[in-house]
Amino acid sequence: MGSVPSTTDVNRQKLDELARLGWYHSIELPDGSVIQGFQTLDVLRRRAAQFPIPADLRGKRALDIGAWDGWFSFEMERRGAAVVAVDSSALQRFQVARELLASRVEHRIGDVCRLSAHEIGYFDIVLFLGVLYHLKHPMLALEKVCELSTDLVCVESFVTDDGSDPAAKPLMEFYERTELCGQFDNWVGPNVACLVAMCRTAGFASVHLESVLDHRAHVTCRRRWPEPAEVTDAAPYLTSVENAATRDREFCNANDDYLAIWFKSPRPNLTPADVFPRIGPYGSHPVFLESTGGDGWHVNCKLPPGLAPGWHPATLRTTGSDWAKPVRIGVDLSAEQRRQRPPRAESWEVRIHIVTDGKTWERNLVHTGVNSCVSVWVSGLPEDADKTAVAVWLDGDDLPAVFLSEPDPQGLRQINAMVPQAARPGEHTVAAGFGGAISAPVPVRLV
Repeated sequence: MGSVPSTTDVNRQKLDELARLGWYHSIELPDGSVIQGFQTLDVLRRRAAQFPIPADLRGKRALDIGAWDGWFSFEMERRGAAVVAVDSSALQRFQVARELLASRVEHRIGDVCRLSAHEIGYFDIVLFLGVLYHLKHPMLALEKVCELSTDLVCVESFVTDDGSDPAAKPLMEFYERTELCGQFDNWVGPNVACLVAMCRTAGFASVHLESVLDHRAHVTCRRRWPEPAEVTDAAPYLTSVENAATRDREFCNANDDYLAIWFKSPRPNLTPADVFPRIGPYGSHPVFLESTGGDGWHVNCKLPPGLAPGWHPATLRTTGSDWAKPVRIGVDLSAEQRRQRPPRAESWEVRIHIVTDGKTWERNLVHTGVNSCVSVWVSGLPEDADKTAVAVWLDGDDLPAVFLSEPDPQGLRQINAMVPQAARPGEHTVAAGFGGAISAPVPVRLV
């Protein structure tokens, strides 16, 4: 009569059977036993520790792109997050681990470049680990990752250098066949400078290199700018915001749109590191900055991916300043949204008496083009009103005042505002306001 196998023998047999599946991630089971994979638990924990991921993720949503056997997905779940794991194909090992761990991680099959926020939503934390160099379209993938995130993205990728040369130019190798480690699905090898630059270009506000270990760079990407630790300077003043290509106020998520922002700042000698544009809730890294003379500046930045259709406030701050009064821009506007105007209040009886071109003084007519300007003469502004609190609206577009006069003998004050260069000729309306009070709209013709 044969002996009855012990519980230890049974567990060992199960682990031996699981091991034959060929695991890449080691998986620790609830009873303390471990499915041994190519990467040990110590290695996996070290990879996760390269990023500032909070230990408590309760109430957060996390997305693990390229989940593979799922260790990082299950680790985010262990910390309290609701997790969606995505991979390009179904893996038996992930499903086995999910069952053994009694996990509630949602597993989806899909290409990272085709993921849709409409289908899976947005995420507080996105893990993009060991995936980038496997993709033919790494830049497109990073833009999609940025679009799906609302806060923190952790990027890990193979790199061709150790990042020790601060003057290194961004370079990337392309592997047509099996040049990298004999694998056909290894397509690109960026150096560290290139990886960091690609993350910035994808639309993240800030990008920080955490470490380079064994030819793998770990980069933390943030969607939002931090609030200033201390406000020491006056807030900048926006004078105009336009689409850098079309010169109007309309933007499209499907396009690679950039904003051109003109502003005034009391802070001299600004550099791109001193300027923090923000559109809606998301920051955007400056790609161009120039002085326009005096206290004037011009900065360009990318439209942040993932903005919902509608009107969004565009603003910026500089090092040590508070945020500027925002200007609204339209993203993927519907016809109804285009007609929306700011709510009207009755605390001041603001009224427009005269509308002219800001250069030719022609009545009720404004010439469009470069440096187009509209002038309105209004009554009803309080004596202490200044241009930072006064605005003009061309249909639904905010036009910040660039000039506000003292009252003339009739008590009227002149407001000048810049018109977007690509404003469409035709019949429009102009309104002016102070604080929450907005005048009745009056007609104006753009030519």
